[in-house]
Amino acid sequence: MEKEAEIQSLTDTLAKFTAYIGKRLPTDVKNKQAELRAKETNPMAIEIFDVMAENQDAADKLDRPSCQDTGVIQYFIQAGSSFPLLGELESILEGATRGATEIGPLRHNAVEAFVEKNTGTNTGSKIPWLDWEILPGKDYVILDVYMAGGGCTLPGASTVLMPGQGYEGVAEFVLDVMTSRGLNACPPLLVGVGVSTSAETAARLSKKAILKPVTARNTNEQAALLEELLAEGINDLGIGPQGLTGDNTVMGVNIEWSARHPSTIGVAVSTGCWAHRRGQIKINADLSYEIISHQDVKL
Repeated sequence: MEKEAEIQSLTDTLAKFTAYIGKRLPTDVKNKQAELRAKETNPMAIEIFDVMAENQDAADKLDRPSCQDTGVIQYFIQAGSSFPLLGELESILEGATRGATEIGPLRHNAVEAFVEKNTGTNTGSKIPWLDWEILPGKDYVILDVYMAGGGCTLPGASTVLMPGQGYEGVAEFVLDVMTSRGLNACPPLLVGVGVSTSAETAARLSKKAILKPVTARNTNEQAALLEELLAEGINDLGIGPQGLTGDNTVMGVNIEWSARHPSTIGVAVSTGCWAHRRGQIKINADLSYEIISHQDVKL
């Protein structure tokens, strides 16, 4: 019975946290948007930034999701191999998703492919999506919760370049994606770029990239330079907040990369919208928790 009680306790905690991040943006995102608003010179863009801030205040006061599309729930898990509920974690996260759907409330966004039936619980075949990384010898879990919206993150793009295209080809691909669909993703955006060896590995890394803080800078100096150049290039397009023109289209560009095959460069782009619903929480072995992404949180 003790273990059952622990499972239920952790399920309840993660359900509350998942619901919470649909209503309040991470601290770094809120601060970045305030910074962009202060730097903006376009009157329409300034108005849009003010409306976004008002939206966040209303979501907070009314305890409602900040965007009607609360997305597909995705959990990115760094799990210690000695975490006591490691074997139960998958079912815990499914239960947390069901609970968050009621608590939020969250829009029902899980439609079974081919059957074309909405489950009504935000759970289904391989939903919520779980991305696993095992931490040998650790007894805690660090969990990134992400709400992948239908207009921003889900329509990502990936391809494989020939090596002769080089990193100029990477930049060209990113800018092509942004000019073709950037305004539909509800800017200002956090742009995640994956550089890897194949389309699927690059795509996974691009999603990991948008889980990083908007102020993150790559530890690889060449990748960091490309992040800066891409941010400048995308801002120069003048798309602006909500695609209505302005000086600032991106909150940041983050790159995640891996080694690659000599004959290929895989590249992918994922975008997080202005209502960038992500949260990070650390669960300790005794099931106490620390919320990393948001300040002054009470679940």
